[in-house]
Amino acid sequence: MDKKEIMQMFDDTAYVRMGGSNEELQAAKYLQEKCREKGMDAEIVPFEVDMATFHKAQLFVDGKQIPCKGYLCAGSGEVEAPFYYLRGTDAYSLSQCKGKIVMVDGYLGYWIYQDLLENGAVGFITYDGNANYVDFDIDQRELRSYVSKGNKLLGVNINAKSAIEIIREGAASAKIVLEQEEYKGNSHNVILDLPGQIPEYIVFTAHYDSTSLSQGAYDNMSGSVGILGIAEYFKNHPHRYGLRFIWCGSEERGLLGAKAYCASNEEALKDIVLNINLDMIGCIMGKFIACCTAEEALVSYINYFSSEKGFGVKPYQDVYSSDSTPFADKGIPAVSFARIAPANTATIHNSYDTKAVMKAEQMLQDMEFITAFADRMANAMHCPVAKTMPENMKEKLDIYLCRKRDKK
Repeated sequence: MDKKEIMQMFDDTAYVRMGGSNEELQAAKYLQEKCREKGMDAEIVPFEVDMATFHKAQLFVDGKQIPCKGYLCAGSGEVEAPFYYLRGTDAYSLSQCKGKIVMVDGYLGYWIYQDLLENGAVGFITYDGNANYVDFDIDQRELRSYVSKGNKLLGVNINAKSAIEIIREGAASAKIVLEQEEYKGNSHNVILDLPGQIPEYIVFTAHYDSTSLSQGAYDNMSGSVGILGIAEYFKNHPHRYGLRFIWCGSEERGLLGAKAYCASNEEALKDIVLNINLDMIGCIMGKFIACCTAEEALVSYINYFSSEKGFGVKPYQDVYSSDSTPFADKGIPAVSFARIAPANTATIHNSYDTKAVMKAEQMLQDMEFITAFADRMANAMHCPVAKTMPENMKEKLDIYLCRKRDKK
């Protein structure tokens, strides 16, 4: 893979690819064809996801209509109630939610939604974007089923500029109207196998979907290009372990592709010795990291290996918010490689994530290091990474996957 092909792939996929959409399937077929061009046969495997189509989404604050997007899969109906801005999550602030449409800062996570339900909120408003950006973009968000557990509140998302104006004007009441058709659809994983000399294998993952505003060059066509380049290398080089490459669908909707793969291949997971995940590499700016959801010894190994290769890496032990997590939750050691750009040089999940923030030379350098690490693992007489999940990582997985609330 060369610089020209890398940048061409960014050009070819410069469109929004939301999980479950026709555009996501278009990208899956594109990746399958790229494998075929390189003499490798990849399979497209569908899995079921929640879908919704909006007919109406409206927000009125003190009678004034505010530009918004309704939360997918949050139900249909109409609710009008006093407006309340939840500034903190202390017990008193939460107690004021009862009977109100509540605006919360940032992302609507699992625990804040449970707090809203428990304290009697009747609807919710979130916001995103940046007050200092010239755009008025609004992200299309969804109420995920594992968050609502069937208890749906009507909700909308607005731009940060609107949120500031609502508070500046001292909003007293709000009204939300949603009309949407909810149904089951399909997202898709793209899977390529390169058999090895032994039945055990290493799984490579990267997601290829994007959020509603994003072309997703950095997050994460970069990782998708990366594992394609690694697959091309191993097609032409020996490897003791079998290698499986999974381009995951619907990662941005809650790691759904990786979760679906793990759920459908429960018995086969016992033969996986390691997951190598690529999520955001090759950016012009930023530091290269290796997030290890595995024993601490892997951190030390990567630290030594990066010095040996003369490639700057910051390895550490933690849970990474990507397709590596469902594998780690099944007890499979995982490492996620990424080049993390400073927020003022490249951002994700918005319309600014385009190939303009990418550099082909950096992509090749990042891919070369990851391939060298993968080659060591793939040709080991015995995979050196212990297939045990440390207790501190189990604790972090429980918190990340909302099985336990972070006491911090």
